[in-house]
Amino acid sequence: MQAFKACRSASPKRQGLADAANGQEDEMPDVTREMVLERLRSVRGPDMEGNIVDLGLVSDVFISDGKAYFSITVPADRAKELEPMRAAAERVVREIPGVKAAMVALTADRKAAPQAAPVQRPAPPSGHAHAQRPAGGAAAKAGIPGVGAIIAVASGKGGVGKSTTSVNLALALQANGLKVGLLDADIYGPSMPRLLKISGRPQQIEGRLIRPMENYGLRVMSMGFLVDEEVAMIWRGPMIQSALLQMLREVAWGDLDVLVVDMPPGTGDAQLTMAQQVPLAGAVIVSTPQDLALADARKGITMFRKVEVPVLGIVENMSYFVAPDTGKRYDIFGHGGARKEADRIGVPFLGEVPLTMAIRETSDAGTPLVVSEPEGDVARIYRGIAERVWEQLSAGQGNKSRTMPNIVFE
Repeated sequence: MQAFKACRSASPKRQGLADAANGQEDEMPDVTREMVLERLRSVRGPDMEGNIVDLGLVSDVFISDGKAYFSITVPADRAKELEPMRAAAERVVREIPGVKAAMVALTADRKAAPQAAPVQRPAPPSGHAHAQRPAGGAAAKAGIPGVGAIIAVASGKGGVGKSTTSVNLALALQANGLKVGLLDADIYGPSMPRLLKISGRPQQIEGRLIRPMENYGLRVMSMGFLVDEEVAMIWRGPMIQSALLQMLREVAWGDLDVLVVDMPPGTGDAQLTMAQQVPLAGAVIVSTPQDLALADARKGITMFRKVEVPVLGIVENMSYFVAPDTGKRYDIFGHGGARKEADRIGVPFLGEVPLTMAIRETSDAGTPLVVSEPEGDVARIYRGIAERVWEQLSAGQGNKSRTMPNIVFE
């Protein structure tokens, strides 16, 4: 399924993504799925025949904290034409007492969609004072204005430290002289608010854009900024796709060299949405050394290769443990498995990150090691990984001689 368009509103005036997710905090009557479907029966289907519920066009109705989310399936080539139908559905649901906001997506089967002409990514602004982006290579998918390379940090399974790696990689790229943003694409389990010690809600600015949150110089967007931490996001594919594309394209990212995307674990809807609809420059795979994690990492690598996204390399996380009292090294999960796998499949090995108490403590505290201990051993490891990632990006764009820019103190 492909999400074509989603708009939200928390009042008669159209609101932005943040307002739709937040809604108002006043006490309201409970809203049920049946109430939404009954009201949607007043919306005529395509060509004014029947109504969208009885025609079977409404799916994925989800109610959370007075906010209504659902999708309407339409022919791919009529998505733009049927926008008024989507707007009418949003309007009638918003009028239900107790509804704080509505998020409505038009969706269609990708196979039914006519093949679109390639869209060139906007050229980056000239005169960047910090770093030069990889040059060449026209994008075949719609990019994000002002954003250079988009890279995904992924894993085949959860629990391997992918989000911690994403945060420290983004901060290391920034420490090496780049302008960096970070998108938390894990809709079900967003972790960036905690990892980066960011609270509050994004603010809407001009048009439908919202301003990303920021800390440590990183511009960040996460579903965790839009809903409360304890809210369970019980969404199916179309709503995941809509939310991801909105967080990418309805956020004022500004001028970035790199946008790091922290992917959810696995090879599901979020990964396919990013791979098929976003011009990813490459993917970084995170794994621990043991065979079970590597087996799942191989699935992620296979998926990215099938959708023609370059694999920039593999990071072995929790590679070894050095006892702080004795200095003795322990290979708790084995060691070297990720390096061997990288050699076997012919992709770069980006580095080994040890298992340390400091990584756990600083992650829980929202003070990642790259900024809290920038001269420490682990921060240097992350900066080395970041440099190798940038080298891969540059080489993949036909500029193998480019090196990471030096940090300039002004």
